[in-house]
Amino acid sequence: MSAVLYHGEPNGASLTVLAALAQSGLDIECRPIDLLSGERHALPGISDPIALDLCIEGEGPVLVIDGEAMTESVFLAQYLDEAAGGAGLQPADAYARWEMMMWCRQITERLSPAAALLGNLATSQHAIACIPDIDFANLTACIVSDDLRQRWQALKDDVVDSAQIADSETKVASAVERCEKQLADGREWLMGTFSIADLVTCSWLAGMQLLRPCAFAQAPLANAWLARTLAQPCVAAALARSTVSEPLRAWAPGPEINRWG
Repeated sequence: MSAVLYHGEPNGASLTVLAALAQSGLDIECRPIDLLSGERHALPGISDPIALDLCIEGEGPVLVIDGEAMTESVFLAQYLDEAAGGAGLQPADAYARWEMMMWCRQITERLSPAAALLGNLATSQHAIACIPDIDFANLTACIVSDDLRQRWQALKDDVVDSAQIADSETKVASAVERCEKQLADGREWLMGTFSIADLVTCSWLAGMQLLRPCAFAQAPLANAWLARTLAQPCVAAALARSTVSEPLRAWAPGPEINRWG
């Protein structure tokens, strides 16, 4: 079996999958790609480009197994956990696993678009705006998803919606508050035991702790949990793959915020 994981810097969706891979112990080749150069849309050996864009996460990681491309960080984390025979990232109890997946859905549908918008406006918009027009046209021509292409164009054109920014800030604050409430019974991890829910939530919130510290000001439990998660060996191993000094400030166009409300 040939297996390659194409990923960006360990932040957002790429951090989730890299950490899950480290936890699994599977021997899968990791190939870092420059998301802001459009490399995700021209991966070698992928004959069906649509396979790369069947992903609500935007510039999320791509796992290629025997030529078949798979996307979506939560599902990839599940795949890696199960391919390893159970690496401890999913509860054994059926109800607890459903609860974990419902939590992950809330994070990916509400927090991740908000975090991606705020992160891109803060750190990647300038780099995208500086791409020469002809190069930008060639880059975006390779993007199959109309929605994703429009998000790239909005960053290039400096199209900023103040209402979306305010809504995103509210969603980040709500996610922190939700974590604080979940941890209020004294549990160490969001689902009671360390799981994919911790990985995916940390992956989108850690960068927001840097960009929107006010959202964490009244959340001691969430702050302590975030520190614990970042210190987990699998997360530390994922962060060690970074090629930049501050991976949690490395963003690329992500989920389209309007579709989630």
